Amino acid sequence: MAELVNLRTARKRAQRTQDEQRANANRLAHGQSSHVRKLDAAHQAKAERALDGHRIDAGGNGK
Repeated sequence: MAELVNLRTARKRAQRTQDEQRANANRLAHGQSSHVRKLDAAHQAKAERALDGHRIDAGGNGK
């Protein structure tokens, strides 16, 4: 006897896999994920703070 298939469930499953494939393609096409971008921004901000912390203050008093 043949196996019964719920067509609505099958369509939803097919739509989910298609959406996931499209999402993966967009991830590859549009670069890094948001957590990687945030991590890079945090590293850049820390490097800028470290650089500013080592800056020599050129005060106008001549000493």
